[in-house]
Amino acid sequence: MPAPASRPLAAVVALCAGGLAASLTQTMVIPIQGELPRLLDSSAADTAWVVTITLLAGAVTMPVSGRLADMLGKQRILVASTLLLVAGSVVCALADSLAPMLVGRALQGLAMGFIPVGIALLREIVPPHLAGSSVAAMSATLGVGGAIGLPLSAWIVQVGDWHLLFWVSAAVALAVLAGIVLLVPHVHDAHPARFDTVGALGLATGLVLFLVGLSKASAWGWGSGRTLGFIAVGLVVLVVWALVELRTTEPLVDLRSTARLPVLLTNLAAVAVGMGMMAQAIVVPQLLQLPEALGYGLGQSLLAAGLWMAPGGLMMLFFAPVSSRLMSSLGAKATLMIGASVLGGGYVLALFLMGSPWQLAAAAVVISIGVGIGYAAMPSLVLDASPAHEAGSAVGVNALARSLGTTLASALMGTVLTSSTVSLGVGDRVAIVPSEGAFQACFVIGAAAALLGVAIAATIPRSRRGSDVPAPLTPRAQVRASA
Repeated sequence: MPAPASRPLAAVVALCAGGLAASLTQTMVIPIQGELPRLLDSSAADTAWVVTITLLAGAVTMPVSGRLADMLGKQRILVASTLLLVAGSVVCALADSLAPMLVGRALQGLAMGFIPVGIALLREIVPPHLAGSSVAAMSATLGVGGAIGLPLSAWIVQVGDWHLLFWVSAAVALAVLAGIVLLVPHVHDAHPARFDTVGALGLATGLVLFLVGLSKASAWGWGSGRTLGFIAVGLVVLVVWALVELRTTEPLVDLRSTARLPVLLTNLAAVAVGMGMMAQAIVVPQLLQLPEALGYGLGQSLLAAGLWMAPGGLMMLFFAPVSSRLMSSLGAKATLMIGASVLGGGYVLALFLMGSPWQLAAAAVVISIGVGIGYAAMPSLVLDASPAHEAGSAVGVNALARSLGTTLASALMGTVLTSSTVSLGVGDRVAIVPSEGAFQACFVIGAAAALLGVAIAATIPRSRRGSDVPAPLTPRAQVRASA
């Protein structure tokens, strides 16, 4: 067992700062998304990939980074992830056309592997009494970064050139790199093995096809040939990948460990909670910015909408110690159920608090508290049920499950918001905007996803500590054992 860090709080701050820096990339271009076709001299359909490619790269890199961290050592992968964030930010800052912007945004997405690796490392380097709150804080950065990224980016765009967004991101990433090198101990936690290149390519191909189909479903139509084709081919590739992984001596993802009930059910709950988190991130800002002339719009600017959303993001971080105490007294399973229940309750409140910005912000705070508590519990459940030498990979797969939930929520919310619309006169133009009923339906879907998370979490069985869970025998080891 690695020795705890000599300055554990400094290491926790450095890792959480890195998590925030990586997750900020998810929302940092939203303030300029409408202007991207003009800024990059391209079509709106093409510039939509500036957001999509980051989400895809982040989803793919999480399990891959986790596996590499288990093989090479977690601190090394943290440094590599931060360097990718620096490189991606600089490429975007220098970009004036679509191609280099997409390259830079993909590199920024690859840096999302920082978060699951950081969570796994925290359990090794902090003393036991800090482990719960540290993991909770690090896990919360997945939501916090996205929440505070919107107002921060909107403010930067208002006071300076849009390239400044990415220069600021590069500067923050360099500061994080210094913190990782100087404050985070390099523990000897590497378990040398052969990297499963075929498995990585298969997983990346299947995920990209499947997630592209989901993310574009609201634009292409759920019944279109492109949507169904991408989703179907992606699923087929993932099934074939799984069959190959089960026969691989040193797989990218040990599906036998992932199929262990505590891990499997926690990951399924992660999909539901991820849907709950993303629903409010999509719906609430739109509702805040619609004109008051509609009768249900709240007439806020992009910056004001971001500021109304910011307290919810901060609540995720502030509730990390509360999550830790709940896990200590009630257990991670009960804590996950509480978090998902609060999340669902927040959406029910939102149905009745749509009349003013402060009311909607209050509902968003409750939703965010639920997300923060739930996100804090999931890594502990996964780590407790996984072998220590697979910690990075296990948390990476859990982070991927959350990403699948957010992508699914984005597709569903987009479809609901475009399926029920009203006309709004804007000068000489007529704009088509979502109806009040569409927003209410999104809140109902968010509540239903959260309650599904509660139901799944209730079935999670108790498991032994991860360090006590024996590693399942690989095919080669099974042959040796039988001999």
